[in-house]
Amino acid sequence: MNERIAAMAAQAARKDGFIAALDQSGGSTPKALKLYGLDESAWSNEAEMFDLIHAMRARIIKSPAFTGDKVMGAILFEQTMDRDIDGVPTAQYLWEKRGVVPFLKIDRGLQEARDGVRLMKPIPDLDALLERAVAKGIFGTKERSVIDAANPKGIAAVVAQQFEVGRQVLAHGLMPILEPEVTISIPDKAEAEDLLLAEILKHLDTLPAGKQVMLKLTLPTRANLYKRLVNHPRVMRVVALSGGYTRAEANAKLAENTGVIASFSRALTEGLSAQQSDAEFDAVLAEAIDSIFEASRAK
Repeated sequence: MNERIAAMAAQAARKDGFIAALDQSGGSTPKALKLYGLDESAWSNEAEMFDLIHAMRARIIKSPAFTGDKVMGAILFEQTMDRDIDGVPTAQYLWEKRGVVPFLKIDRGLQEARDGVRLMKPIPDLDALLERAVAKGIFGTKERSVIDAANPKGIAAVVAQQFEVGRQVLAHGLMPILEPEVTISIPDKAEAEDLLLAEILKHLDTLPAGKQVMLKLTLPTRANLYKRLVNHPRVMRVVALSGGYTRAEANAKLAENTGVIASFSRALTEGLSAQQSDAEFDAVLAEAIDSIFEASRAK
């Protein structure tokens, strides 16, 4: 392991802070821009839309509060990885200029629902993407699937697929963040989380000796449900997604879960607007970062 990767690994494993999820993809970009105060009249084609979302992400990353002091890592969309900030490749800029560990979203979206879950679509070019990620200075990856019911067969399939992709990521020397999201609005959420925990524990025991993964999980109905994962020798870190909760709700739930840190997207960018002056924008973002950092701190 080279010195740069070793420094990133130490930060990812132990540093107080949280992971900023800046990885909205093509399907979710219009919604993210609308929340930022830019509706569809602001662009005339997909290229212009992606220019606008990159400008938003660059504005966040360059903001004075967005540093490794409180933001441990950031998850990037593939197009963001392939673009520059002030002439510097984004992943390189994150680590060298901001002290933030760069991760890459690698999934290609979700399949149709089956057995109460939505598996990831196939990722046929994954090896090539992972090779590019390594060359770009990415430390780890993230892939998302969704659980919509406490269906044992479906949840087993989700976890098996997550670990299968995770092994492929590990083979390239990258750290996988496995994200089997449980939808927060389902009536059997607690039961689904119990099934998910059992499946994850089963698969962790099959990982090669000395290998670790990270886990990105929905904030659980029962506080500290995932403590066994936090303490598991094959888990580098457990992070939580905001999942549609407001920032205040997500922070309150996060603070109940010892050793779990945030990896928020909408809850991080809540209140940010393209129409704000830089001073206003930076103040709103700093307040968000401070609150999420405090909820994520070792408890």
